[in-house]
Amino acid sequence: MTSTIVGSPPTSPTSYRKGGSEYHHDEHSLPPGQDDNNAYVPQAPLLSDPPSPKVPTKLGKIRNAIREPMAEFVGVAILVMFGCAGGCQATLSSDPSVASSPKGDWFSVALGWGFGLGLGGWVSGGISGGHINPSVTLVMATWRGFPWRKVPVYMFAQLMGGIFGAALVYANYYQAINIYEGGRGIRTLKTAGFFGTYAIDYINNAGAFFSEFLGTFLLVLMILATTDPRNAPPGGLPVPIVLFLTLFALGVCFGYETGFAVNPARDLGPRILTSIAGWGGQVYSFRNQYWIWCPVLAPFLGAQTAAIMYDTFLYQGEDSRINRFFYT
Repeated sequence: MTSTIVGSPPTSPTSYRKGGSEYHHDEHSLPPGQDDNNAYVPQAPLLSDPPSPKVPTKLGKIRNAIREPMAEFVGVAILVMFGCAGGCQATLSSDPSVASSPKGDWFSVALGWGFGLGLGGWVSGGISGGHINPSVTLVMATWRGFPWRKVPVYMFAQLMGGIFGAALVYANYYQAINIYEGGRGIRTLKTAGFFGTYAIDYINNAGAFFSEFLGTFLLVLMILATTDPRNAPPGGLPVPIVLFLTLFALGVCFGYETGFAVNPARDLGPRILTSIAGWGGQVYSFRNQYWIWCPVLAPFLGAQTAAIMYDTFLYQGEDSRINRFFYT
């Protein structure tokens, strides 16, 4: 007759979990948790056991739902704050009534926009992908499988981020703008250019369109190349650094003629802010609705052209819709 010990494990072959792996034993082996007197000793739960998943509250579900759009909002706001503030400081400080000596030039303006893009991408990249540009969002949806249902939400968040960032800069430089303009409530296009983009006088409409098209083409081309795992070298520069260098280079080399918007949200958001803050309809009527076809339409077309070129001739990733024509 075999006696039964309360709490003892069965004597038939059994498996125990030990350190995340299976431990097999039979009646001739001493299983974990059993002492030399054949008495079973209950074991505490292993520390390696995964914790139970946390269930979000209603507020947690709301936060999870808006987390990606908020990342785009914050990213664009950072881009616009550094860029517009750089333009404000460089130009406003040239007035002796504002500052004793100039505090910047075109180089510092380009540097500010480069810093803004790099830092905005750093804040949002791990959450939303760091598009912070409607033309980039449209490229990712058109060619790289980004969900179309997210496109309107991303674009709205990017536009709102542009308005919000410009509003903070305007509040910061409000008194200096009043001095520079010659009085409170006086608002002309010479200060509207701190926020939106306006082509220089000598360049015609076709030239301005091409400048924005080309700038966005180069920007998106660098984004696609840097994020291509088959192209980016191991241990290469982080994407935000490449973004900083690219936009800074565009400003220094191509930006003077049109202000290098290369991003519809970066121009339209601040432009809306200026129309509300006192500049009025002149920010839209400049050169027969220049704001639509140059800083909005041209970046969209330039980005699409860059994506078509890169995915047709260089990219081999399976997520590209173009590559479906090259592989079975």
